[in-house]
Amino acid sequence: MATSPVTGHVAVPGSKSTTARSFVLAALADAPGEVIGALSARDTSLMRQALERFGVRFDDLDSDRVVVTPPSTLSAGGRIECGLAGTVLRFLPPIAALVDQPTRFVGDAEAAARPVAPLLGALAALGATVSTPYHLPFTVRGGPSVRGGTVELDASGSSQFVSALLLAGPRFPEGLTVVHSGPRMPSLPHITMTARMLQARGVGLTAPRPGTWVVSPGPIASVTDLVEPDLTNAATMLAAAVATGGRLTTAWPEDSLQPADGLAGILAAFGANLAYSVGPTGRLLTVTGPDRISGVDLDLAATSEFTPVAAALAVMADSPSAIRGVGHIRGHETDRIAALAAELSGLGAVVKPLPDGLEIRPRTRHGGVFRTYADHRLAHAGALIGLVTPGVVLDDVTCTTKTLPDFPGLWLSLVQGAR
Repeated sequence: MATSPVTGHVAVPGSKSTTARSFVLAALADAPGEVIGALSARDTSLMRQALERFGVRFDDLDSDRVVVTPPSTLSAGGRIECGLAGTVLRFLPPIAALVDQPTRFVGDAEAAARPVAPLLGALAALGATVSTPYHLPFTVRGGPSVRGGTVELDASGSSQFVSALLLAGPRFPEGLTVVHSGPRMPSLPHITMTARMLQARGVGLTAPRPGTWVVSPGPIASVTDLVEPDLTNAATMLAAAVATGGRLTTAWPEDSLQPADGLAGILAAFGANLAYSVGPTGRLLTVTGPDRISGVDLDLAATSEFTPVAAALAVMADSPSAIRGVGHIRGHETDRIAALAAELSGLGAVVKPLPDGLEIRPRTRHGGVFRTYADHRLAHAGALIGLVTPGVVLDDVTCTTKTLPDFPGLWLSLVQGAR
């Protein structure tokens, strides 16, 4: 627990989302390329290992730079370990559909509940052989009949279904036209990220109308990718300033591939003051926490990864809050809506799960065990509440290695600084 407001500078490693896309695009490129600042964590290590199964080579130049050499011809993926990484689970089956040999996908027990059926159905519609039922474990095999074309799918469960098809799209002989045919799709900024990274490599990609993307066939150019810091993780650290009335500064790149404005806007909605400045290496964001945290009514469909931290801040607010637009997070690392309702209620709040979010009524908080459900974002939420609530104990903090390997050390530095 922090005994005074947290202050200082926060530095976080590279973006998981950007690192995963950089590795995939480098693996499919027409020549070796370099990735600088890639995240080294469980999810990205699993991505590297999986791509190596297809014949991709990774050579670490130092702790911050890696050269990715694509194979002249993709080989069989063999057995791919997904862990609990949605990026591996979803980005690599379309690559497996380019290979005329079977690739078997397996993962952690909890990963079997993560939705992937719409993506696998789309690959089957394109001519790939996909085992049923459409959940882990499953097998994908491509062949000459898999040429691309137009495919429809319901991506309301995850924007990663669309990103996965777009990333591999240029390698299909006829390219791909991807059409979303379902309810509202979440996390649209992540599809924008995918599109911008493809276009930066010379790939022809257009969106002629909402919910439709057209990828032209052709080479994926080799580039040097500079991975941004992970702004969702950075915002999680900045939330400590909001919770304690402190002041924290972190790198916050302009024209980011990530939903930077949306994440900063969530902190502002709770009453934080945002101030931008220019440092030696680029733009900085300083967040100063309010005297009292405001209740909010937020639609987080575009920034749903931040829901657990937003919910934790809502527990500290001076009035009720509502979080909407995040029904799909029931299919993340765990059912985050159910887990947040249970764990926040267990610390004294009144939390009602909704079909697409949460209603949160703050009450006097007390300590207790906060279960993380092997979910790094749940651990972040519990740690945040623990800053201002005596006696909060996380049952497992090791799950944070998924995207932020030294989260305990970074968090401890905030607490120690507050003392």
